[in-house]
Amino acid sequence: MSEVKKPPSPGESGRWTRFVTARPRLSLLLALVVTALAVLAGGGVADRMGSGGWEDPDARSTYAAKVLEREFPGSQPNLLLLVDSGAGAASARVDDPAVAAEAERLTAQLATEEGVAGVSSYWRTHLPALRSEDGRQALIAARVLGDEKTRATVLERIAPRYKGEHGPVRVSLGGPVAVQREVTTTIQEDLLRAEVIALPVTLVLLIIVFGSAVAALLPLGVGIIAILGTNAVLRGLTEFTDVSVFAQNLTTALGLGLAIDYALFIVRRFREELAAGRDPVAAVGATLRTAGRTVLFSALTVAVSLSAMLFFPMYFLRSFAYAGVAVVLLAAAAALILLPAALVLLGERVNSLDLRRIWRRDRSGSGAGAQGAAVGAGRGWARATALVMRRAPVFAVATTAGLLLLGLPFLGVKFGTVDDRQLPESAPSHLVQQQIRDGFPGSPGAGLIVLAEGAADPADLAAYRDRLAALPGVRVEGPVGAGAGTGYAYFSVATEGEAVGQQAQELVGEVRRVDAPFDTAVTGQAAVLVDAQKAIAERLPAALALVVLATLLLVFLLTGSVLIPVQAVLLNGLSLTAMFGAVVWVFQEGNLSGLLSFTSTGDIETTLPVLMFCIAFGLSMDYGVFLISRIKEEYERTGDHEGAVRTGLARTGGLITAAAVILAVVMVAIGSSRVTNTKMLGLGIALAVLMDALVVRSLLVPAVMKLTGKATWWAPGPLRRLHERFGVSEGESVIVPEAPGQAPEQVPQPDRIPAGSR
Repeated sequence: MSEVKKPPSPGESGRWTRFVTARPRLSLLLALVVTALAVLAGGGVADRMGSGGWEDPDARSTYAAKVLEREFPGSQPNLLLLVDSGAGAASARVDDPAVAAEAERLTAQLATEEGVAGVSSYWRTHLPALRSEDGRQALIAARVLGDEKTRATVLERIAPRYKGEHGPVRVSLGGPVAVQREVTTTIQEDLLRAEVIALPVTLVLLIIVFGSAVAALLPLGVGIIAILGTNAVLRGLTEFTDVSVFAQNLTTALGLGLAIDYALFIVRRFREELAAGRDPVAAVGATLRTAGRTVLFSALTVAVSLSAMLFFPMYFLRSFAYAGVAVVLLAAAAALILLPAALVLLGERVNSLDLRRIWRRDRSGSGAGAQGAAVGAGRGWARATALVMRRAPVFAVATTAGLLLLGLPFLGVKFGTVDDRQLPESAPSHLVQQQIRDGFPGSPGAGLIVLAEGAADPADLAAYRDRLAALPGVRVEGPVGAGAGTGYAYFSVATEGEAVGQQAQELVGEVRRVDAPFDTAVTGQAAVLVDAQKAIAERLPAALALVVLATLLLVFLLTGSVLIPVQAVLLNGLSLTAMFGAVVWVFQEGNLSGLLSFTSTGDIETTLPVLMFCIAFGLSMDYGVFLISRIKEEYERTGDHEGAVRTGLARTGGLITAAAVILAVVMVAIGSSRVTNTKMLGLGIALAVLMDALVVRSLLVPAVMKLTGKATWWAPGPLRRLHERFGVSEGESVIVPEAPGQAPEQVPQPDRIPAGSR
């Protein structure tokens, strides 16, 4: 039988290590310079980001909205001034002369503002929809022109002149523009608070894991470099495309979480190599050949999973791909280039400042004490794994059934779109919108708008209006703009119920099926939602195919097995069921809304499940690669399948759990946001990470690997030869590059098992 792979040549194995360790001081100096430049380049990035991006830019609803903004800006008001007559006498009403005069003055003033068009009000139109049912409040509606950044700038300029008391009236600002601006501001404030919470808590947890304060600071440094670098990348991207402000949350979460994961894995392996008697340069070489390759494959799998969001046209999703891929690659680069340089310089001092001595009586030495604790924890993991494998069928069936049960609520998911209820109940724009929902018979811009193009004959427009009015349960107004010579006109179509409810979504299809002798395009909140759902449904298979196929390929290259990649995909998918079930049970159905301080809208924003799948699947693969690579290393060394599973979990179980807890802490800090979607994202991903580490990796993986036995490592001849040529292995006999003044050292590795026994 032939060996699986020949030992690499000295040049092949030592090139990477020589590169990152030859001039460690220079490497760290360059890192500081690059980080400083990133701070400068990434400054003010949040001010250039948008808070929308949920619509399909190529959809007919988006096209109609752009034409309407250009031709009929008053048809889609995005700024509402809620005028309350209660600032004067308690019995005042909006039709009182003094109130009406002041409201008309404000309306006229708003119409003169630069960047504002289509101004109307109750006092000019006397439309019932613009007056509250109790007669104490009424609306001034307008369209703030331009893209998101321009609209935000206009709002900041004019808002101080309108909100507050004006004689007999009190004015509050609402509408999509005010909501979006408040969402952006709230996210920036919440992100700063999350960082203030996460950084010190993470440092404490790292000290508990490592014992050494020096070792604990290294992962934190890698994370900070990744975050600052990604902010610079996002700042550059804002010059060419729209980027969502929500992406900054992912930057912080993954920047800290993955950088800490990668640094944990590398520092832990480096300390093991030091404890085995290697000098720092040799220890770094062994670390990069083992943990380094695992980190590289892990980063690639996570990056591929996140890049799947580029398939979707919504810039909200694409922004997370930009931020996610950038932060993953930067975290891996820092962990694989800068961190080894720091470890070479530190050497044995990586174990310095053992703060656990405060509560640990064993003072056998910082390195030895930490190593002893790790050995004790490893024995516990080995015993637990042995128990799971003895009862493998029971654990496999019970765990699978439990995860599927937790995911059942997702079968009742309802998709919707974001609105002001993303904000806390005390947010001014949310208060305005809630008062409109509760006290007004309708809301400007809440219904559907049908754009008619090339309609020159009034009779054709009238006949089309009659066909629209024949639809059940609708009110039709228009045509507006007919006879103006522009070739455009529009109709307003209103119905009862929520603006994006099921009835409104069904109405979109009914309106689009009405025959017309001219071109039509339907827009409005419900139309935008329907088109977004269609875009996601059309592109989802390609995105899933990319994630699955890339995962299968990368895991195969890492393991050489046909079964392990399939297991990885299936078990990772199973680990997400609890997250999706919890999202529906908590955020759609409103359970725990009081405890978590959010307002349930009865649905889930359409793009969020896609986003959460890509992030959570990538993070699950992160932990899966860590575990599989160590099991494979032990199997190649011994040929004992069950022993390799036990040893792999003994060596990595505590590390994966620690990494998962730290990442969960970061995600919970993100989930403390006052914006509901950010809260859902943070808490949902935290739950998925913990379920993956504590349930899937600890119980389901060893049970399944016990059931599949040595067949786990099987591959047909052609694929085995493919892996021999292009795959990787961590048990190679390698040449460790020499330290200054030292000859190259041949580090013997255990013999490989024969290929045929796979």
